[in-house]
Amino acid sequence: MDTATAQAPVSATTKHVTFRIWRQNGPDGAGHFDEFRVPYGKGANVVSCLMEIQRNPVTVDGRKVAPVIWDAACLEEVCGSCAMNINGRVRMACSALIDRVIGDGEPIITLEPMKKFPVSRDLAVDRSRMFEALKRVKAWINVDGTHNLGPGPRQSQGDQTVMYKLSECITCGSCLEACPQVTIDNDFIGAASISQARLFNMNPTGKMNSEERVRGLMGPGGIQDCGKAQNCVKVCPKEIPLTTSIAVMNREVTKQIIKDIFFDQSEEKKAAGGPA
Repeated sequence: MDTATAQAPVSATTKHVTFRIWRQNGPDGAGHFDEFRVPYGKGANVVSCLMEIQRNPVTVDGRKVAPVIWDAACLEEVCGSCAMNINGRVRMACSALIDRVIGDGEPIITLEPMKKFPVSRDLAVDRSRMFEALKRVKAWINVDGTHNLGPGPRQSQGDQTVMYKLSECITCGSCLEACPQVTIDNDFIGAASISQARLFNMNPTGKMNSEERVRGLMGPGGIQDCGKAQNCVKVCPKEIPLTTSIAVMNREVTKQIIKDIFFDQSEEKKAAGGPA
């Protein structure tokens, strides 16, 4: 769901919408904008307009160019692949309605790739850093077979509600794009992975690996690099309580650090021959 404030509807006289689209061949290629004009249709979204441009990639000055490349799959805000910067704000292209994006001003929409990820081509980016961060916190539950062990531990209704919301993450990368702590050349893990670590640590089976996930949030690029800007929660298309997850996991990291301090002191006493 696009949570941006709704703007005034497009003027009734609007016949076309102009798209300024960033074009770039690879992460090191020089970039430029191409402009395309698309017939305006009430209820149209950015993806439907991109499809129209793909069918007829002719610029406003009459040049036939290569079709615009972008990522998309589900077209219903489930896969997370179509996130991009739309008029300077990261959004899902499939749920960004033209009426909401341009308001009652001049019908021009600027599309750019997310800037916190390397550009693959045009509007498509390489999200590998986000998936590597998920690996770092082991955002999964190990399954070594299927066995009938009967019903699992009961969960409270409150925990179920929290976990359901956390599980709605679509790994779109919007939270990383909006985060001022994330840059193209640093290792900050980002809000999505922190929230997923919380999700799997709440799972009755996932709790067995909770310490590993907490340790994954420690060290360079870990949760301590969060600057508390709270941009992540403002742009999340699923309205996941990311700042709450950051606070919860920050507390878990602090507890782990304290445990480690006492464990190290105990080991030192043992090595010195004193009582543990």
